[in-house]
Amino acid sequence: MKSAVDIGEPVVFDPFSPTYFNDPYDLYRRLRDEAPVHFNPSYGFWALALNEDVSAAHKDWQTFSSTHGVDLATLRLDPELIRAYRSIIMMDPPDHDRMRGLFSRVFTPRAMLAMEPMIREVISGFADGLLGRDTFDGVDDFSALFPVEIISRILGVPEADRQQIRHWLDLSLHREAGEMYPTPEGQQAAADSGAYFFALAQEKRRHPGDDMLTQMTEVEMERVDGSKTRLDDGEIAGFASLLGGAGAETVTKLVGNAWVLFAQHPDQWSDIVADASLIPNAVEEILRFQPPSQYQGRFSVRDSEWQGVTIPAGHPVLLLTGSATRDERVYDQPDRFDIRRPPRQALGLGLGIHSCLGAALARLESRVALEEIARRWPNFAVDAEGLRRVQMSNVAGYSHVPVSSQTA
Repeated sequence: MKSAVDIGEPVVFDPFSPTYFNDPYDLYRRLRDEAPVHFNPSYGFWALALNEDVSAAHKDWQTFSSTHGVDLATLRLDPELIRAYRSIIMMDPPDHDRMRGLFSRVFTPRAMLAMEPMIREVISGFADGLLGRDTFDGVDDFSALFPVEIISRILGVPEADRQQIRHWLDLSLHREAGEMYPTPEGQQAAADSGAYFFALAQEKRRHPGDDMLTQMTEVEMERVDGSKTRLDDGEIAGFASLLGGAGAETVTKLVGNAWVLFAQHPDQWSDIVADASLIPNAVEEILRFQPPSQYQGRFSVRDSEWQGVTIPAGHPVLLLTGSATRDERVYDQPDRFDIRRPPRQALGLGLGIHSCLGAALARLESRVALEEIARRWPNFAVDAEGLRRVQMSNVAGYSHVPVSSQTA
């Protein structure tokens, strides 16, 4: 059966459809050309598809609030319930500014570079474990493992629990086709993850360590009324859940995408093998070409006009990063993967007040991972028939990437 993308029916963006899960880029092109300000009556949301609009909306928190949630499932909830999440990505200023100021100094590029030896040790360890194997899974055996290990070490999660964080997250983000909400297993996983970090915060108060969670139990924050208090366990659990999730998913998907893209463009992989200085720009091109976070959810709190269309107050709005980074109005030949593409304003890790706190960490991990892959596998192939994509709310990438290796 053909989709609306194929047969010229009115364009509809459905973020729970097989088209979205498998390859939404033709659909995004039609949205930009035919309905850049799109309304989906089935789910009751608006979507912005053009780069200029997505970029502007990211910066306009007064119109597009984060306090109602960040995906369609949370955007449908009572705002009082959203506040119970105690998550910085579900806050607007001034609460957001105070929380971000508290944590942003931990994630500066300089601070991340100081962690590079630890990051390289972790990544090299997982990569070395694959040497000697003719085939392996580039996600299951590699890119799914090291990001959560790294962020868990930074947070202070005990070694035995680190991979469980990833499993909880995968379950909570999974969506069945046509379903807005997590499965019962996904809802339970989200609850288990939150309870785990709440208990871990309490444990860090009793037994401090040299880690971020311990620092969070000790720091003071200025509240809206001017008073200074320490973060409570709910606030710490909310931030740790966010950081553990974002720290695991973004790089997992980015590096998984890298295996596939470089197998499809072996000439560019040969360039990287010959010249590692190309890798930082290659990371930016992967983020542009296949951003792990395909959209960011906001809530319209006042009427606003975009491309001559009014988005009314009271509706969820999806900022379509996956469309914005392929916009022909901004990028020359946007559907061509090119690691030498001149850099532009980056959208792949967010923009504005909610730009990714861990962006420097994500870029560093991705760079190191590509360096270590290039060192061990200057030649490799990917079995395209065995590729499997995730079905997640606003995260895109591969769950399985079968790699045939040829070591140096």
